[in-house]
Amino acid sequence: MSDDATPQSPAQLPAHPSAPFPEFEIAELAKRARKAGGPLVTLLQKLGNRIEGQLRLLPEPARRQIDAITIASLERALGVASLGRHAPDLGPSAAPIAAAISGAAGGAGGIATSIAELPLTITLILGTIRAAAEAEGFDPDDPAIKAEILRCFATGTPLGGDDGVNTAFIGARLTVTGPALNRLIATLAPRIAATLGQKLAAQAVPVLGAISGAAVNAAFLSHYRELARIRFRLLRLARDHGAERVIARFSEAASVKPLLGSA
Repeated sequence: MSDDATPQSPAQLPAHPSAPFPEFEIAELAKRARKAGGPLVTLLQKLGNRIEGQLRLLPEPARRQIDAITIASLERALGVASLGRHAPDLGPSAAPIAAAISGAAGGAGGIATSIAELPLTITLILGTIRAAAEAEGFDPDDPAIKAEILRCFATGTPLGGDDGVNTAFIGARLTVTGPALNRLIATLAPRIAATLGQKLAAQAVPVLGAISGAAVNAAFLSHYRELARIRFRLLRLARDHGAERVIARFSEAASVKPLLGSA
């Protein structure tokens, strides 16, 4: 077998034509995707130019360190995150609380301690994305699902223009081997590192004032958790009802602009 990811036809996704097509559920997922983020992420998006300016002020050695930590942490974090399935269920608030504590500890000592806590931030985010995949019945230890977890992390940045629910991943099911997964990590790591650099820069924007690293970390994690839940629910619906029809319905629903801010 080739080490590369090999696309298969969407028609090869097992379908259950007897089940009713989930029109309403897909529309609700599109609505959730439009609303994903919450007030703090919305504020960060509005402050995008200032955050970009702060990111440029990060010393070059710090940016190189962020890149190196990200690449070193991703595969390790995927393995550590998998241990979560054996841990007791502490409820939906446990991960945001842990992220907040991590962010507070990181922010306490400035840029140096903020960079030092990045491996924990990476582990928490990957763990919450992984949990969303598992909740939809996917095996998060399958290399193909690990690849989707990484793509969710790379495309779901709260500060970028991508909504994190790009439906291209639904159109073909990939067979991913270990070496191909390693190459994917190397490909996506710079984008993830840029997102994490933006997070550190956001914590340094003066206008945020009392908003601490704890709040920024918790907002990031909650944002990724919501996008992951939408992403893997769509993947499950594509598996059950056919990729092309699910993609078309989601794209149509996502393009509908809400009336009077009601959506």
